[in-house]
Amino acid sequence: MTVIDERYIGKISEKCMVERGATFSGNCSFRVGGEIALCVFPRSADELIFAVEEAERHGEKYVVLGNMTNILPPDGIYDGTVIVTSKMRSVTVEDRNFKADAGFPLTALSALTANVGLSGLEFAYGIPGSVGGAVYMNAGAYGGQMADVITSVVAYSPTENKVKTYSNEECRFGYRESIFRANGEIILSAEMSFAQGDGEKILSDCEKNMAARKEKQPLDKPSAGSTFRRPEGHYAGALIEAAGLKGFSVGGAQVSEKHAGFVINAGGATSADISALISEIKKRVFESSGVMLEEEIIYIK
Repeated sequence: MTVIDERYIGKISEKCMVERGATFSGNCSFRVGGEIALCVFPRSADELIFAVEEAERHGEKYVVLGNMTNILPPDGIYDGTVIVTSKMRSVTVEDRNFKADAGFPLTALSALTANVGLSGLEFAYGIPGSVGGAVYMNAGAYGGQMADVITSVVAYSPTENKVKTYSNEECRFGYRESIFRANGEIILSAEMSFAQGDGEKILSDCEKNMAARKEKQPLDKPSAGSTFRRPEGHYAGALIEAAGLKGFSVGGAQVSEKHAGFVINAGGATSADISALISEIKKRVFESSGVMLEEEIIYIK
């Protein structure tokens, strides 16, 4: 049984909502994972910084997560603090510029901009993550990506105990990449700029993207979205299907019959099942094509 210092919990609860006994399986999109020793829910950037500072000061293990839609957590107890940004939902609007907290839902932001005739986030309609997660991995689909709309990002550096502002260029966006994947800094908010457009067309494009997702992706099953990055010159799903792995399973984890690029929880899967299936996919795809797939999902240790 993991024991967390009661003084630490008491201090954090002075400013933040806390929860004991939560599980990853009840919160992450894969619906797998064990108990979380302590969940903390900051409602603002100041509260998030406070939570991180206290975890650092007390020597507590911690991780900062958003909607938990792109992670694979451990099956056992996570013996630390999970700081969840989902209650950080402030958004401010000035003309065509929006500033959104890290926890603001990406699909909600896409709908918000579309409803006022602003173009740029049509690609994001239906993506279940948060703004912070989308910036972190430069989320993209259907010809669009976060890098196209970001003007600046505010992040907190635990090592420097400093809040920093990054321009679009300084974010070093690439395919499913940003500077934040490398530097360990915590995204607090992002400012975005959108183009004025034809409101009806923007809304229509959002609906078309959502319809395409429903048609091609296994949205009825727990998953973390696309399991693998797109290899240069290839599509992960096509390589997996060519290796004869569509429908292949390990325990309750399965390669989706609908889209081979998705590993799904077909029922009763564990994180170990999913991890083992991912390893087997990578092995067999490399044997059949010479291409080594790289995961898009993030492992929580």
